[in-house]
Amino acid sequence: MKRLDVGIIGCGTAGAAAALFATRAGHRVTVYEAVPEPSAVGAGIMLQPTGMRVLETLGLLDQVLARGNRVDRLHCVTREGRDVIDLRYADVHDGAYGLGLHRGVLFEVLYEQVKKEAIELRLGEAVVELRSRAGKRVVVGRHGLEIGAHDLVIVADGARSQPRAGAQVMQRAKQYPWGALWFIGDDYTGDFEGTLFQRVDGAEQMMGLLPSGFGPEGTTPQVSLFWSIRADRVDAWRDAGLEPWLAELAKMEPRAEPVLEQITDPEQVLFARYWDVVLFPWHARGLVFLGDAAHATSPQLGQGANLALVDAMALAGAMAESDSLNVALRRYSDARRAHLRYYQWATRFLTPFFQSNSRSLGWLRDTFMGRACRLPVVKSKMVRTMCGLERGIFFADPLPMPESFG
Repeated sequence: MKRLDVGIIGCGTAGAAAALFATRAGHRVTVYEAVPEPSAVGAGIMLQPTGMRVLETLGLLDQVLARGNRVDRLHCVTREGRDVIDLRYADVHDGAYGLGLHRGVLFEVLYEQVKKEAIELRLGEAVVELRSRAGKRVVVGRHGLEIGAHDLVIVADGARSQPRAGAQVMQRAKQYPWGALWFIGDDYTGDFEGTLFQRVDGAEQMMGLLPSGFGPEGTTPQVSLFWSIRADRVDAWRDAGLEPWLAELAKMEPRAEPVLEQITDPEQVLFARYWDVVLFPWHARGLVFLGDAAHATSPQLGQGANLALVDAMALAGAMAESDSLNVALRRYSDARRAHLRYYQWATRFLTPFFQSNSRSLGWLRDTFMGRACRLPVVKSKMVRTMCGLERGIFFADPLPMPESFG
């Protein structure tokens, strides 16, 4: 493909990775980022084998591994201690594992690499609209000012993307009624290393503890605490004060007390709201959507950052294999269809079993999911899904593992 002028909206996971791939392929790249001074913020995330494979391709995996915490197991139990989910990465591949990571580490590694390469960064430039003129996509900023024109615009500015609204593709974007309170603290005791641990009580209460490495700075291991909550109950939670909530969590999981003791102010606890974004296809003429701007989901399966990274590499592959941009974008949408549809469906199906007001769904989960985990065929499917490798219920050709897994 000839050298293109590429504009990328957003310098998060998908945008930064796409910028690196495009620049290394010889394209001229401009990144528009609404935040004037981007910084390493966010909660803990799970980096799966699929995401690690992309970082490995970019030559950035070792930097991320150095700040993360290896996770070998997902273990979810009821309040009474009965297994709901017990999955180990080694059940599908001896060398496989996940990585608990502060989201800021992933951002910082990608962002610092973007600054090192021949990429024009335009910070503090919020893009609110896209126009078409003379075969170009025109980027429109605040107050209707046109701030750039490109052969290809990659939209990667998250679930609340403004440019997406005017795109001529089938789309739906709605918020889930549930979200999560979250806090990142120090794991002085090391009790949560190696396992993403969850404790549930029905479908209404879910507590998660994710080892999150060392964060962007420091040498003390960290752990991310998550607590499921309906969005319309957050104000009532704040009005009630911290003590009742902290007491409830300590009762539910006594091992969490050293983490809970670090919470002394409600401002330390942030609220994350989930989106369900559906697009198809993920492209139009001279335009393509990546990451949460294209397919935001509930984080129930821990795939958000990983799907974004795979998007970026898949787009780079489609462009490398095509003689024209239009063909490349069609190939991209075709290549991502099975993988994205499977994870959107699986997340949408599973979320009410863990975050809803339904007593019956909680009972069904507790009664049957633990048993299903012990069936070899079902367990293998569930672990591959956790790894981010699956491409459909009956798809027999999963995505490959990172080469470093052996």
